[in-house]
Amino acid sequence: MRATLLLSLCLAPLLIANAPVADGGQPDDTKVPIPAAIRSMLDAAIESGNDGDVSVVVKYARLADPASADAVLAIAQKWRNDRAQARQTTIRQASIFDLWSGRAELGGYITTGNTDSKGGSAILDLTREGLQWRHKFHVQADYQENANITTREHYLASYEPNYKINDRLYAYGAAQYESDRFLGYYNRYSASAGAGYSAIKSPKVRLDVELGPAFRQTHFTDETRQSTIAARGTLAFNWRVLPGLSVTQNASAYVQSANSTLSGTSALNAKLIGPLSAAFSYNVQYESEPPVKSKNTDTIGRASLVYTF
Repeated sequence: MRATLLLSLCLAPLLIANAPVADGGQPDDTKVPIPAAIRSMLDAAIESGNDGDVSVVVKYARLADPASADAVLAIAQKWRNDRAQARQTTIRQASIFDLWSGRAELGGYITTGNTDSKGGSAILDLTREGLQWRHKFHVQADYQENANITTREHYLASYEPNYKINDRLYAYGAAQYESDRFLGYYNRYSASAGAGYSAIKSPKVRLDVELGPAFRQTHFTDETRQSTIAARGTLAFNWRVLPGLSVTQNASAYVQSANSTLSGTSALNAKLIGPLSAAFSYNVQYESEPPVKSKNTDTIGRASLVYTF
């Protein structure tokens, strides 16, 4: 469809010269007729349902025939408004079980012979986008074993509701559970509330930042317990480099008087076929004051298969 549209646009100036005009379906306040060649391309783009195709047709149609430029733009804008209204109606009528999207990521390995090791990781992300509320769930598990000895065991689950104040600004709440005895704690519970802002919001690049106070309770492997107030900050960056290829960077920090935590994940996602893609990621987590015999920093690299729904 896209290739056909672009080819038609290249020939548009030649077609317009002798083409009849068509004004059916134009807004009442638009009196300038649209050449039939341009109108057919615009109708085809609208039928495809792809806003990018519609934008390309509008851009070059306005150059090919400036006289009908406002009429072409009016039709495209009416289509966008109607589609936005239909989406709002769908969201209002949806139940709590509708409108969910997400991704499931699974990776693992087994080696035998000179070394005997195995490991695996699983991640599930769920998002529900409403008119005023956004809900985000994240579940993650990592496990590694070498010569029948566990060398990594990390579990995390979080839930974050967002209330949209406007197109970019939102208020958030966050609840999180973690367990990683190799980083020095059996259980850690965190709760936070604050403000978030979409600093960059475009079809190709998005950057969200959040900041707010938090409360954390940690049960360490040396049997000590700690309950503290902290400052929480997060960064979520997504860049669609090419169709089917994207780069993401997610980082979070809990800063407090004792045992601050910094975590970051860099990932490259490449689309394979349909809803399947491959993901290559590298995660770093740092604890400023872990218990004795526990290391400050833990890292893990993943190669995973991702299913998007």
